[in-house]
Amino acid sequence: MTTSTSTARPGSAAQRPRPFWTLSWLHLKYQFLETVRIPIAVIGNMVFPALAMAFFVVPQEEVAGNPEWATMSVAGLGLFAVCSASLFTHGVGVAEDRQLPFYPYLRSLPTGPGPQMVGRVLNGAIFALFGLIPLILVAVLFTAATATLAQVVAGIGAILAVAVPFVLLGLGVGYALPTKAALPVVQVVLFPLAFIGGLFMPPEIFPGWLDGISMATPTRAGRDLLVQALTGNDAYALALPVLVGWTVLFAALAAWSYRRDEGRRFR
Repeated sequence: MTTSTSTARPGSAAQRPRPFWTLSWLHLKYQFLETVRIPIAVIGNMVFPALAMAFFVVPQEEVAGNPEWATMSVAGLGLFAVCSASLFTHGVGVAEDRQLPFYPYLRSLPTGPGPQMVGRVLNGAIFALFGLIPLILVAVLFTAATATLAQVVAGIGAILAVAVPFVLLGLGVGYALPTKAALPVVQVVLFPLAFIGGLFMPPEIFPGWLDGISMATPTRAGRDLLVQALTGNDAYALALPVLVGWTVLFAALAAWSYRRDEGRRFR
């Protein structure tokens, strides 16, 4: 008499791992839900750039009433919203996750770090774009900022590309430091970079020495490339090489921080 078995043979469909993008979607879904369960984390990121526009740009008629200057202000504050979301979501968020008991188990799964990283980056991009909505509404309603549809599409593409080095910097900080250290480090890094990069005030008013330093920062390079996409004003010649250079440097920092953390947990 023969007997049957329900044991799946090696390589069968039941034992195959899920596709990379399916796993990435699962990570994105649970990270998104985890973030929106703390509304203040979302509201703070969305409100601050719009408030800065309302308090510091709208009352200045010579700026708010000038289409070019108003659009440049939107670019600067929009980039700040993206930088803030990238650094806090990935820097502080990763540091907090590393302290959770579930995280070592998650790191030990055979899927590797790829899906989790992709989900985290996409989650940060979603909330970064959310932060632009109130800012754009204030600009449309109370300033003369204007852009064609093609410029808007180019601006969205530019701001997502410019966000890459700040995402990598956030990951580097998050994997290298505990939460209590990551939070002040992110704040100390974000606000000086925003000021010197011309996100709060136009770099055209900087003295020569400060303007030279500003051009070497990723925020200034990103800001000028975004302004170029939205207004057509050419960025300075080294803007793209500067941004690429910082991207490579922050990618190396993120990879080193991840490997260092992995070695500490699983050696």
